[in-house]
Amino acid sequence: MQIPAFYIRDLPIYGDTILSPMAAYSDVPFRAICRQFGAAMHYTEFVPTEALLCDPNPLWRRLDVHPAGEQPMVFQIFGNDAQTILRAARRIVAWGADIIDINMGCSVPQISKKGAGVGMMRQPKLVAETFRLLTTHLNVPITGKLRLGWDEANQNYLEIAKIMVDNGAALVALHGRTRTQKYRGQADWEAIAKLKQAVDVPVLGNGDVRTIADIDRLKAHTGCDGVMIGRAALGNPWLLGRIDREQLTFRQITAVLRQHLHEAHSYYGTGDGLKNINRHLKKYLSGLALKPYLRAFREAATVSEFEDLIGEMETAVPSNLPLAKLRKIPHFL
Repeated sequence: MQIPAFYIRDLPIYGDTILSPMAAYSDVPFRAICRQFGAAMHYTEFVPTEALLCDPNPLWRRLDVHPAGEQPMVFQIFGNDAQTILRAARRIVAWGADIIDINMGCSVPQISKKGAGVGMMRQPKLVAETFRLLTTHLNVPITGKLRLGWDEANQNYLEIAKIMVDNGAALVALHGRTRTQKYRGQADWEAIAKLKQAVDVPVLGNGDVRTIADIDRLKAHTGCDGVMIGRAALGNPWLLGRIDREQLTFRQITAVLRQHLHEAHSYYGTGDGLKNINRHLKKYLSGLALKPYLRAFREAATVSEFEDLIGEMETAVPSNLPLAKLRKIPHFL
């Protein structure tokens, strides 16, 4: 019997790699691919609370759940008013949320400068009120994802995390960069270690995990319970299962690309599905001399045309060599 890696309140989490919430990427089709390779739980793209309190609109779709199920499913929302956040959270619990997560890490100016996302970290009283209200009025666990702080001089992640936990938070995830860093520079793993020592709930570490070795190094360095993987999982969902992409053959890569194509088509339909898979395509083909195909893929009007192009690539690329060896052939096309 599989043993849980950790618990979020009373929910067992089987596994220690988690797909990070990413705008325009952590959608239903990509989560389905990541789940099969070991993503232990899934976060939706983040949604503004105001949009959830309006009439049905396109942003609601960000909280869709795969028909096959995605338990445990984390719905991530953001806002700058505790009562509004509570009202939105109450509404979406019935939509399939196992956990509700408050985004306090988004650094986009139009969000953070309005006091939401990482801007919420500048308002300790708002953080306390939000978590107190949600944990008092909702039955599902409430969690939050942070950055180190607003900038290098204002790294208040320990203060905010303690406020969250004192007011009922069941887990804290930390991206080891400030708002001003965005995704630049090096993630501060030592800060994740300090957070793990400071709170008595599970901690997820996020930042600069690009390889299988990085997963284990981050856990060993920080003691964190799980590792969030974001940009490095794009085109490389195998990373979540500790499978080395460099050792895969091209046919193994295109098999997953085909699966992702069909998930996107099933969810979005033909036109939007092809646009969606093209967003991921360059990542799947990273490290391969296949740029001439990218334009043809963008111009494909049907799923069958797209699949035919995959077939053409498979014919052009040696099928029995791992990616690591294909890289050493400069002109295999």
